[in-house]
Amino acid sequence: MKSPVVNMTRITLLCLWPMVMSANAFASTSTAILPPASSSSSLALRRHGPLSPPQRHNNNNYYGRNLNSKSTLDDLKYNRSRSSSSLNLHSATARAIAELIPRGGASASAAVAGAGAKLSQWSSTPNGAFNLALAVLAASTAVLKIGNRESGEGGADGAAVTKNPKVKELQIKFLSVFWLLRMADWLQGPYFYQVYASKSFGSATTSAMTWVSRLFLTGFASTALFGPLVGRLCDSNGRKAGTLAFSLLYSLGAYSTKSNLLGVLLMGRVLGGIGTSLLFSAPEAWLVGEAGEEGGESSLGETFGLAYAGDSIVAILAGQLASIAASSRGPTGPFEMSVGFLILGGLLAATAWKENVAGGGNDSGSKPTIRDAVKVVKSDPKIMLVGAMQSLFEAAMYVFVLNWPPAVSKAVGSYFSKFATDASSAISTPYGTVFSCFMACCLLGSTVFGQLTSSKKVDKDGKSKAVSTENFAVGMLGLATLAMGSATLSIAGKLPKLLSFLSSPGSLLAILVSSLFVFESCVGMYFPTIGTLRSKYFPDSHRSVVMNLFGIPLNAMVVTVFLSIEKLGTQGALGVSTTALALATLCGLKLKKLVNDEGAESK
Repeated sequence: MKSPVVNMTRITLLCLWPMVMSANAFASTSTAILPPASSSSSLALRRHGPLSPPQRHNNNNYYGRNLNSKSTLDDLKYNRSRSSSSLNLHSATARAIAELIPRGGASASAAVAGAGAKLSQWSSTPNGAFNLALAVLAASTAVLKIGNRESGEGGADGAAVTKNPKVKELQIKFLSVFWLLRMADWLQGPYFYQVYASKSFGSATTSAMTWVSRLFLTGFASTALFGPLVGRLCDSNGRKAGTLAFSLLYSLGAYSTKSNLLGVLLMGRVLGGIGTSLLFSAPEAWLVGEAGEEGGESSLGETFGLAYAGDSIVAILAGQLASIAASSRGPTGPFEMSVGFLILGGLLAATAWKENVAGGGNDSGSKPTIRDAVKVVKSDPKIMLVGAMQSLFEAAMYVFVLNWPPAVSKAVGSYFSKFATDASSAISTPYGTVFSCFMACCLLGSTVFGQLTSSKKVDKDGKSKAVSTENFAVGMLGLATLAMGSATLSIAGKLPKLLSFLSSPGSLLAILVSSLFVFESCVGMYFPTIGTLRSKYFPDSHRSVVMNLFGIPLNAMVVTVFLSIEKLGTQGALGVSTTALALATLCGLKLKKLVNDEGAESK
């Protein structure tokens, strides 16, 4: 069994090099250009669509900002339209790539010089630089995918391993429903702010930002308050029923956005928060229960890897569809479109899934309770450690979602301002393209997880070469901690003396972007990792309620940081994320030690 250090090294080598290559997109150049045209921006945000500004003309006042101020309101009015180019390489980008390819007869030195000039010119705008980064990330993921297929994964005799037909059928049933429901969730993210900011509640003294903040926090509070209860009902009455309930509640929440009544909007956010609890527990619990009955527990890691790799692609497609819907139906358009996917997912689950309840459908007369679930958590330290890893990592992730836009905008403005010929012109940050880069990183991370933990990886003697999920979790969490810590330091602009030569705006931007890309790759690794660990250590008798119990501290941490953002500022908030990730890493180390000790005792 390899040590966590070795595993972390392998993970780092697999995902860090494309991040470094992406950072090269921000190479310095002295050519002055016209300032980039302002482009519409948008974010497809996780779960509840947290608030974030699209671009900032003055990037010096983000830290300690007032959430109720008019300037913050202006900052946060993003997503006026979803440009199709925000999530794809622009046609100009494609032409630039083509021009980098030397034609016949050109000397090697001329080709290299020409390519360097083109890259320098391309990376002198924020949009071009992030498009280049996106191309590098996409190419890196493709190389990993192709390399995995070329290497081939066989058994002890070198023959290809045939997937169990029952496992394949289960994966098709689960993934088709899961991706439809996730599409509905992602569709609502980009226009969360605009749809609520467009409402008028007849109060001239209260800003739109205040109302949107209250509605946003209502969703988080609903998830924390009702999560354990809906988890218990899901375990008692069936995970399929819980998935169908999500489709219904989320549809009602989406339709509530068409109302101008504050009470209706608040109720819609409450229903959305309850639905979120179901989305992140019911389908997973159903999958694990069915895998237990079909004997497919060993393939759960592969299934989770496929689920979240596809989820990254779904998120990018959702951004495109949201733009189309908003352009034709206004800010409520994406919410209306999401209802269609919710109906499709619900119908498919109703027809293709069979019901399973806690304990594999064992009707002993007793139903799981929240008190029983708490006792179960207390009785097994491994459950407590996995749950703590879940709460701490996801809290850090949501805090990151709330704070990366101002951090990136400030760094982009500081570096690219030297290329603008008009000092008064604003530097546009291409948030849609940045988000696409993040999703490409998530896809890269889930690909790395699938390659290193695949149960099909065996040597000639038939012994598994796969990295254990516990070891992988430690390496992933440690890497995420380092990435978030370096991002926090780059925002402060105060690097250790040993790295003082990297204090220029270009270097700080490269460090920040690379760090955020590495962290997003860890996010892509995290979801299949935590899903596999939960399937291994959370008892099926209380699976959904235990998952939602750990959502309480998660949501409490996020809400606390959000309410304290004026005092913390962006750097302080990301510092909180770094601390949470460090604690999660310690929990992972403790879990690994317990598992190794139990393994030694069994021998």
